[in-house]
Amino acid sequence: MVKRILLFSIAFFGWRFSQAQTPQRAQTSSDSIMITIFLKHQQDKSLKQIQEIQNQNKFLEMFPPKEARVISWYVMMGIGQVVTVRIPAKDLRTLNLTIENGAWGAYNTEFYPTYDFVPVWQNAIKNKK
Repeated sequence: MVKRILLFSIAFFGWRFSQAQTPQRAQTSSDSIMITIFLKHQQDKSLKQIQEIQNQNKFLEMFPPKEARVISWYVMMGIGQVVTVRIPAKDLRTLNLTIENGAWGAYNTEFYPTYDFVPVWQNAIKNKK
């Protein structure tokens, strides 16, 4: 429940800041998207079991797909791994299949569309001065 409240708060306040700010530059069209993937450890498995499943599924050989660029990859204690990738929109299916074929059985997965909030935050700080 706490995790859901935290995720809701982050999404809500991020949305509020993005609504309040005025873009400094014109939006450019892009065919790429960012996706954040939660690879949540299955709590009934040990780390060794998770790694064995990853090896059997050849997860690290197929993830990330060659079309994707890893933006960040963190271990979140108590959750698992959190990976953000940028990928051409047309290759979203490839990303999904990579996770389905490589991570399932070791992780529960969640996907979130993502955008870079740093420029919005910096603009808000600048406009407050």
